[in-house]
Amino acid sequence: MLSRYRGRTLCPECNGYRLRKEALYVKVAGKHIGEVGEMQVKDVRTWLDNLSLSEYDQQVGKRILLEINQRIDTLLDVGLGYLTLNRLANSLSGGESQRIQLTRSLGSNLTNSLYILDEPSIGLHSRDTARLIRVLKNLRELGNTVVVVEHDEGMMREADYIIDMGPLASHLGGEVVAEGDYDEIISNPSSLTGKYLSGQLKIPVPKNLRKWNRSITVEGARQHNLKNIDVEFPLDVLCVVSGVSGSGKTTLVKQILYPALKKLKGEFVDKVGLVKTISGDVDYISQVELVDQNPIGKSSRSNPVTYIKAYDDIRDLFSKQPLAKMRGFQPKHFSFNVDGGRCDACKGEGEQVVEMQFLADVHLVCEVCGGKRFKEEVLEVKFNDKSIHDVLEMSVDESLEFFKKEKSIFNAIKPLSDVGLGYVKLGQSSDTLSGGEAQRVKLASFLGKGKGHGHILFIFDEPTTGLHFHDINKLLASFNALIEQGHSILVIEHNLDVLRSADWIIDLGPEAGDGGGNLVYAGKPDKIKNSKESITGKFL
Repeated sequence: MLSRYRGRTLCPECNGYRLRKEALYVKVAGKHIGEVGEMQVKDVRTWLDNLSLSEYDQQVGKRILLEINQRIDTLLDVGLGYLTLNRLANSLSGGESQRIQLTRSLGSNLTNSLYILDEPSIGLHSRDTARLIRVLKNLRELGNTVVVVEHDEGMMREADYIIDMGPLASHLGGEVVAEGDYDEIISNPSSLTGKYLSGQLKIPVPKNLRKWNRSITVEGARQHNLKNIDVEFPLDVLCVVSGVSGSGKTTLVKQILYPALKKLKGEFVDKVGLVKTISGDVDYISQVELVDQNPIGKSSRSNPVTYIKAYDDIRDLFSKQPLAKMRGFQPKHFSFNVDGGRCDACKGEGEQVVEMQFLADVHLVCEVCGGKRFKEEVLEVKFNDKSIHDVLEMSVDESLEFFKKEKSIFNAIKPLSDVGLGYVKLGQSSDTLSGGEAQRVKLASFLGKGKGHGHILFIFDEPTTGLHFHDINKLLASFNALIEQGHSILVIEHNLDVLRSADWIIDLGPEAGDGGGNLVYAGKPDKIKNSKESITGKFL
């Protein structure tokens, strides 16, 4: 509440350099450390190249300069030359922070080491992925082993050896389906990845693009690196915002469009980025939903089946079983959130926490219920020979088979399978879901609501993170289902398959940082290749 009455101004004492004046008296080549911090990495490179130091200073700084030069070079190699050194970490996009972490380990020039990277191409444009592959190859040349968990096609083409896991997800996976170089994967008949790589299976490009006549226009966007641009976002279609990493996509969509629309809808927002006006069919939209990769629930009690509101129907079903009626059980007895049916010893957690004085807490499986969360007499109530605990242990696909006659439960759980989460357990704790999985559980909860919620504008931030070609196919089908229900979808994305499937592309750039922030192209996907400036167009 207080933040409304507080403003921020630059500190008059240090001029925003954060150091006291004694520290700023020390200068190298006429610049103090605060001024160097305000330079972009590529300018620091030039400044270092032109340093003329006395012989004594060179001896003093020899080792230090070696380290600085190496790290600056690595930052340039992974395409981050546009960042200023004093840039706040929380203002970086996902792809940028990931590449900075890479720089930290790459700059140290280790040899005979094993590097394990988990999807380093997240948040990277195809052009930046190519740079990243060069950096990884340099690591290999130094005599290191590089293991990458990855879905990116370009990365697979360049790999020396590929191990393909599968065939499907969760309990239907867990086997090595194929291994070898790129050609061996393609020619292996049982590899799903190989089929997509060889073009045997494809993510279909829509034959007819949707027409639109309603839109929202952002005028005079100039937050961060945006160069006072006007952008029109069409509604009732799948609209994709593309551009190289650092071109201003997140700024435009998440810091300007999203908070501004929420504010117009009368909701409280922290602050809206710098923009002149937002006009167009704002009243046509009933609400704006940002579906990001933040976890869906912090507590160990939150899980997919409670999040999509299917658990209420399951509890009702169990309370209607003959044994439950005889024992006087109500739906609340089948909940692990309230007293009644849950195990009293662990309060429905399934585990007991032993707090240690100086060590991390120890989690032990509850001795009374054996981790099943419920009292024995509640677990004796069965539906089709399964107790409530057995149901929570089922995967989504198994439960669809199990509940196929119970239409209301079936329809509530079905969206989870549609977005490609058929392998997740119904009772799996939300804090064990990855970012991409959490995002898709949210997507499923909206799909399940169906019509009758007005026109919602959904904003997705890189929804293909951590997805295989096969899952991207399902994701696009879910997007189309939402548009059929009368909603609009706006996606920030680098994935070329999603770009090809869009009805409308808004391409920012052409470069990153101060070389970006312009509207390079807006229109249908097939015409972007005619745009000379667009880097995205070249890859499409």
